Amino acid sequence: MTKDQKVVAIQEIKDLLQDAKVVYVADLEGLNAAKSSDFRRQAFKQNIKVKVVKNTLLQKAMEQMEGVDYSEMFPTFKGNSAILIAETANAPAKLIQGFRKKEEKPALKSAYLQETFYVGDNNLDTLANIKSREEMIGEIIGLLQSPIQRVVSALQNKPETVEAKAEETAPAVEEAPATETPETPAAEGEAPAAE
Repeated sequence: MTKDQKVVAIQEIKDLLQDAKVVYVADLEGLNAAKSSDFRRQAFKQNIKVKVVKNTLLQKAMEQMEGVDYSEMFPTFKGNSAILIAETANAPAKLIQGFRKKEEKPALKSAYLQETFYVGDNNLDTLANIKSREEMIGEIIGLLQSPIQRVVSALQNKPETVEAKAEETAPAVEEAPATETPETPAAEGEAPAAE
């Protein structure tokens, strides 16, 4: 690789990392072409960018990034490395977990998300269980809506209950005069005879 090619490769990595909030570095070594293609296809479906990179170029690109000090990840840059960039914090971890149900690889080397570093494959379960921003917002909205829904439900049921009570008492009132009406003329008819 020439110096110019290295500069271009470093810039491509920097472009990927520029606004990335979720960065995983994984080991794809040992995956044949078909399995590697399958992994990339699944990543694409989940909106995860995958790029196989040279460790030295990845490190240089990360060193040049402003705002985030990726140095905690550097010791894991050995062997074959691929970076996975995603919007959802747990998506790459879930992808790796799902793929490992059939294969030994990919293995997690390190990850950076939510301003925290995770080093080592033993963090894969932890990362997979992290709730995404959307899941957290959904849970919060659900919790906030629950009391509101109870109040709305109670308010919606209350008029029905009042109307039902009014309907129950109204027919009873209507029935009483209907039974009294026949008795009243008889009473009136009897009263003049008694006089």
